Amino acid sequence: MHGFSIMVIIFAKIFALLCVLLLYGILPSTQAEKHSLYYIYTVLSKPVNLSGIYEFTAVGLLDDTQIDYYNSEEKRKIPKQQWMKEKLQEDYWERGTQSRKSKEEWFNVSVKILRNRMNQSESDLHVLQWRHGCEVEQQGDEVKFLKGIDEYSYDGENFLSFDIKKSRWVAAVDAALPTKRKWYYKPELKQISKAYLETKCVDWLNKFREYGDEELRKTSPPDVHLFAKRNQTKP
Repeated sequence: MHGFSIMVIIFAKIFALLCVLLLYGILPSTQAEKHSLYYIYTVLSKPVNLSGIYEFTAVGLLDDTQIDYYNSEEKRKIPKQQWMKEKLQEDYWERGTQSRKSKEEWFNVSVKILRNRMNQSESDLHVLQWRHGCEVEQQGDEVKFLKGIDEYSYDGENFLSFDIKKSRWVAAVDAALPTKRKWYYKPELKQISKAYLETKCVDWLNKFREYGDEELRKTSPPDVHLFAKRNQTKP
């Protein structure tokens, strides 16, 4: 019985030591981690003449940390993390700038189309947003795709979204039906959206996390102010 008591004490000490090692990260944890990469585009139907508020903005978020930014005044996609600036070459930012300029033009046209479709006054302010990106679960070296989001909002309300499982567009309101019907006859748009969410987005997410893993663990999420309640692209 005395020997049994000694063994219990030894095992208790070993267990306590393992807990301490796990707590301080000395031993690897098997707990799954969730990560996300999202881009949020916002366009206003008219200028508001307020400092820091632009007619068009685009924000990249990795695990809720801002990594890049674009606005309609500076017209340049810029890094918001030092590791983004160090790891990504100038041609990445040039291509990103051209992509943002193209989206800015599309959004400016789209918000006017929606305003006219709903017979809204030009004097009122309206907001169109697009949120798209992906979430993954990582356990050790294994990364598993969880979900992809591709959704639009208008004046803070759900407007149109892409159902990735059924590969179809879903209209949240009647005003979104013309856009849904238009995109229905563009099967390549569904293919591109699905491929981006499930593959390309995940690849970039993994690459960004690899580049900035150390810094991301140290930083806290910044304040990101959005007009819409949830989402947003392309009427």
